[in-house]
Amino acid sequence: MPTILIKHAYDAACTGDGYRVLVDRLWPRGVSKEHAALDEWLKDIAPSPDLRTWWNHDPERMAEFAARYDAELEENTTTVQHLLDVAHAHDTVTLIYAAHDPTVNHAVVLQRFIQQRLTAAES
Repeated sequence: MPTILIKHAYDAACTGDGYRVLVDRLWPRGVSKEHAALDEWLKDIAPSPDLRTWWNHDPERMAEFAARYDAELEENTTTVQHLLDVAHAHDTVTLIYAAHDPTVNHAVVLQRFIQQRLTAAES
């Protein structure tokens, strides 16, 4: 099964990252394309602007945000399938995010969601 990692956009890329996918709608401030070292920018997998605004990275809303984002991902079948296809094509996929908090961000939710889909596909 492929490994799905998450990594901050401001951290240096390394060979262990495998296939690097930016999963934010907006480009990270101050990060050059060279530093980002992305293989792909998948804007449409990010939370909707309305959901992101409602959440505002509030740790107290994380559980509700995760449930709402899961629902958005369930509806976003084409983009989710694309990310699953990418995962099947590579041993390691790293989801790149720009949020400051390493535990309160949408990439954590997306990582879990994709891992669950990969696990279910193998069962």
